Amino acid sequence: MAHQPSQSFDKTRLEVLKDADAAAVYLDECLADGNVELFTEALKHVAKARLGGMSSLAEETKLGRETLYRTLSQKGNPRLDTLTKVLSAVGLRMSITEDTQASR
Repeated sequence: MAHQPSQSFDKTRLEVLKDADAAAVYLDECLADGNVELFTEALKHVAKARLGGMSSLAEETKLGRETLYRTLSQKGNPRLDTLTKVLSAVGLRMSITEDTQASR
């Protein structure tokens, strides 16, 4: 007999991403993958967990909801200033570190 999960993965993910450290690691790993679509999807998850969704994110960033939906979609191409505003709204920021695994 198969066991039912105690709660859905989405609910668990949202609970985990409420923590700033967990959200930062999650986004950093998605960004390290080099897939912008994966990163923007992860950023939507973090915004939902930490702010409740796009309406709250729009209010915090002073950007339109439609703009955020479009920017953070799979076909979106977020600008650096938009990413900075979104990250700031969820209590995070970008930083640059040396890539010790890059070939020179």
